Order: sequence, then structure tokens, then C-alpha cells
Amino acid sequence: MYKDIFKVIKKFDNIVIARHINADMDALGSQLGLKNIILETFPNKKVYAIGAYSSKFKFVGPLDKEENIDYDNTLLIVTDTPKTSRVDVEDISLYKHRIRIDHHPFEEKFCDVELVNENKSSTCEMIVDLCYDSKLRLNKSAAEKLYMGIVADTNRFLYPCTSFDTLLVASKLVKDFELEIPKLYEMMYLRSIDEIRFMGYFFQNLKVTENGVGYIEITDEIQKEYKMDPASIGNMIGELSYVNELLVWVTFSEDVKQNLVRVSVRSRGPAINTIAMQYNGGGHKLASGIRLPNFDLSDEIVQKLDELCYEYNKKE
Repeated sequence: MYKDIFKVIKKFDNIVIARHINADMDALGSQLGLKNIILETFPNKKVYAIGAYSSKFKFVGPLDKEENIDYDNTLLIVTDTPKTSRVDVEDISLYKHRIRIDHHPFEEKFCDVELVNENKSSTCEMIVDLCYDSKLRLNKSAAEKLYMGIVADTNRFLYPCTSFDTLLVASKLVKDFELEIPKLYEMMYLRSIDEIRFMGYFFQNLKVTENGVGYIEITDEIQKEYKMDPASIGNMIGELSYVNELLVWVTFSEDVKQNLVRVSVRSRGPAINTIAMQYNGGGHKLASGIRLPNFDLSDEIVQKLDELCYEYNKKE
């Protein structure tokens, strides 16, 4: 499979790399890391990384615009995305040639070549494997992005998705490219004073159900008061990972620019992706996302998550 992907990449002079909406560090790391890798291997190719920009992740690198694309002669590579509705492109069907590299549970086939492995910690880990098992060439810039993506999706190697292979891949990146880990962690985890103040509001206003679901709604008004954006809020959900009283936690963040509400859900045990899929969302068993038109379904989702926790607690 790795050699097949290399052959397809080699064939096309124009390549667009996309990833899922509401991008996180693994999505951006795999996307921009792969762009660096392809340009390192084939300097004369034109490679574009597209999708919505988030100020929270500006340190990962700039993104390109989806414009003036010859769809018949352009290869689309989609990273870290389980289904077409979550790909951050205008219309995926316009691209005649497509590759997917993803570590989410399989939901649908939408590319000609698909490398999907839900047993991997992250798509970034899969991109590293692809490089070490093909003629694609890593460089330090790509290695930094991929390492940060692995760190983010494993929560610094704390989540159960961390395997022996994950640690081996990460250590190989550090050794081969002499990565400065303190510098990378500083880029990932330094916060502004506005974000720290928002965290105070976040914890103070978190509600908890009887069966262990923590939830909060963040309106556009609150975001403006604390100078936050929806993407940054969604990526703060990890702050609740070690609250003893929570089994599941969820944020509802209004996004007025896209006219929707972003929903991020995490779990310490119950499989939450089945509920996310009921609302045209999806993801992993312990980490999923949804997009809603407004807050009207928030209570219903919280209730279903609470029932899920109740059933889970009965089995324990």
C-alpha cells in the first residue's frame, strides 16, 4: 500500500492536500507535514494545503486557497478524515483522483486509494510510517509537524491509543532530526492571558449531569468577551480529561462565521461516536465531533450522553 501511494503521488504534478473541518493538531500536522514531504521528494511539484485557518494553530504553518484547480489533472490527498461530509473542501466530487490516509474507524470509502488504520494513534504516525516504508523523504520541518500531531492525539502519550510503535516512531523522529522537544511543546502549550481568563469562565460554568457528563455552551457573545474563537474553544476540551467526576465531556461553541455550532465530545470509557453519527458527526470511540445549525439540540445530545454513561456505569 505504501508503495502504491508513492507511485500515485509521483504521477501527479499538481497535488491538493485537505483534512477534516474544525482541524486539530493531527489534521494540520499530517496535512502540512505531508506537503513538506512531497516538496522535499519532488521539488518541482505544485502542492497546496487547503482548509479553514485557525489562529490557534498558526505556528504549524500557512494554508493555501482552493482556487484555479484543474480537477481532472490534480491529485487530492485527504488526511485524518472518516467521511466526505467532514472534508474541508468546496466539493470533493470535483476531484477525479483521490487518496485517503486516516486513523478513524471506517465509515465510508470515498477515495481511489485508501490507507485506513484505526489502530494507529494518529494520522501523523501513519505519515511517518509511509515515509520510512517508501521513497518519500522526511525533512526536519515535516518531522516537527508530525511529532506535534502525534503528541496532540495521544495527549503526550497518555491516551490508550499510544502503542509501542507510536513511541518507536516518535523517538525515531527525535533522533533522526534532533528535534528540540521543549521548543515544540512551548509552541503547542503556551497560552495568552485571555485564554487563561476564559479557562476560569470555562471551569466555573461547566455543568455536570447525574451520570457524569460535563457540558457547556459558549455563545458568540462570550467568545467576544474573552477574545476567543470557536476553534480554540473546541481544542480546549482536553482540559477536562482528568476531572474525576466526568465520564464524558462536551463543548457546544457557536461559530457565527459558518452559521453553526461546533460540538466536541470526549470520553473516558463509553463509546460516544455512535451518538455523534446520529447527528451527522463522527470520529473515534472516545473522541468525536458534530456540527449543529444552532443550540436547539444541545439538551437532547447531553441527555443521550447521560443515558450512555448510565448504561456504562451499570456494567462496571
